[in-house]
Amino acid sequence: MTKGSDLLVAGLENEGVAYIFAIPGEENLDVLESLRRSKIKLVLTRHEQAAGFMAATYGRLTGRAGVCLTTLGPGALNLTTAAAYAHLGAMPMVMITGQKAIRSSRQARFQIVDIVAAMRPLTKMATQIVSAQSIPTLVRDAFRVAQQERPGPVHLELPEDIAADEAVVDIIPPHVVELPVAPAVAIERAAAMIMGASRPLVMLGAAASRPQLAEPLSAFVRRCKIPFFNTQMGKGAVNAGSNLYMGTAALSERDWVHEAIDQADLIISIGHDTVEKPPFLMGHSGPQVIHVGATPATVEQVYFPQAEIVGDVGASLAAIADRLEGKLPNASALLGLREGILAHLAEGSTEDRFPLTPQRIVHDVRQVIPPDGIVALDNGMYKIWFARNYRTSVANTLLLDNALATMGAGLPSAIAASLIHPDRRVLAVCGDGGFMMNSQELETAVRLKLNLVVLVLEDRAYGMIRWKQEVDGFSDFGLDFGNPDFVAYAKSYGAKGSRVGKASELSTMLEAAFRGGGVHLVVAPVDYSENMRVLVNELHSVVHAE
Repeated sequence: MTKGSDLLVAGLENEGVAYIFAIPGEENLDVLESLRRSKIKLVLTRHEQAAGFMAATYGRLTGRAGVCLTTLGPGALNLTTAAAYAHLGAMPMVMITGQKAIRSSRQARFQIVDIVAAMRPLTKMATQIVSAQSIPTLVRDAFRVAQQERPGPVHLELPEDIAADEAVVDIIPPHVVELPVAPAVAIERAAAMIMGASRPLVMLGAAASRPQLAEPLSAFVRRCKIPFFNTQMGKGAVNAGSNLYMGTAALSERDWVHEAIDQADLIISIGHDTVEKPPFLMGHSGPQVIHVGATPATVEQVYFPQAEIVGDVGASLAAIADRLEGKLPNASALLGLREGILAHLAEGSTEDRFPLTPQRIVHDVRQVIPPDGIVALDNGMYKIWFARNYRTSVANTLLLDNALATMGAGLPSAIAASLIHPDRRVLAVCGDGGFMMNSQELETAVRLKLNLVVLVLEDRAYGMIRWKQEVDGFSDFGLDFGNPDFVAYAKSYGAKGSRVGKASELSTMLEAAFRGGGVHLVVAPVDYSENMRVLVNELHSVVHAE
């Protein structure tokens, strides 16, 4: 006879779980005791939302479901934003929440909320465990569902009486599931379309950043020699140092990279997920689009491919390359635009103004982060600048959220990245607004003895909304706030803190923070006047001028 909580933890160990990000409650005490005797490391966080962001990021970086644990009621409800973050971002995650006993009601309805119903629209699967006997099956199924394409969150609710129950049941071992290869007729149709294109272009979307796809994607681009661009969440799927890289679509239209997009007559869209803000607005008069993905395309007003290759992406691309390698005389037709696009993106990157311009911030961060270093962005105006200007050569080294686009995820994501890759430099980049939404996790990072640098960009306002307010012609109103002394704030948690006083100090301060080790917060004032000058006035007046 084995207790339900022991069966749960044994099932998690069976799935290779290394960490559980958690704020337990009294309904989780049996699980907590089982974890105490387990090899799994419990990472206690300071907010349930942060625990969810960490678990989701673990799934994003490894391809294996991250796990988080909370109590019932308010603790479980605090996971809903992280559930949506993982759901829209296609990050495998298993959420385990507690509940009062279901075979008795000694506390009546105290703290009881229907969490399973609340989670159902935010997850791939949400269910209550009603017997200890079913725990191994449900745990195995939860990981299978979370990790299979399209990945996402799964929710299991474990009532306290079921956790304490006993049962005789075996653990179910996981097994490898291979995706089917796309039909030959689809491969041939796509190959013919690419062969007939005069100006082909490859786009790499969010699903192209799956950990196992780096080599197949690079091989396809290398063999076919077609220039490529990526969406925000597709950055690094193929090395941006390649002489075929054309840029990142950080905006939906009228950016420099859209010169190539607008001139293309065929776009091979690999791994595009329409939860991302559109990288281009597809129209009936524009280029044809071939969708390549593990799942069929989601047809939207701005995305309706004329052909689809559905199946194992790596195998499908290899099959297309087998038919096309060395046979595409027009493959490089758009490459003449590359130098101009990248030159425009580099403008202003070394400007000495203070407060710092976004271009200078991106440039200096790139100087101190090695190719495999990880930058985890929170959500704010700087995200567009990093998406446009930050060159990546390794997949999942610029972690940004272009799906839910939630604030508060940057620091927790960086903590998870640092746990997974303690040998790499990891930097969290947060606006002052987003940072304060989960800034308490500085204590978590210090307690875990991580080597982590946090860059807080200070403009004392919700900067992206203020920019939109200005673009739309509204008065400047309702978006300003004050800040604590961030250096003193960091030190109060046992971290180090520094403030940038002039433009030339940023890169040296970041480098010193990394070399010093531990948790170090760097505050840099930012000047967002460049938003209007570049992203509105310059692009609208110069790009595609007729």
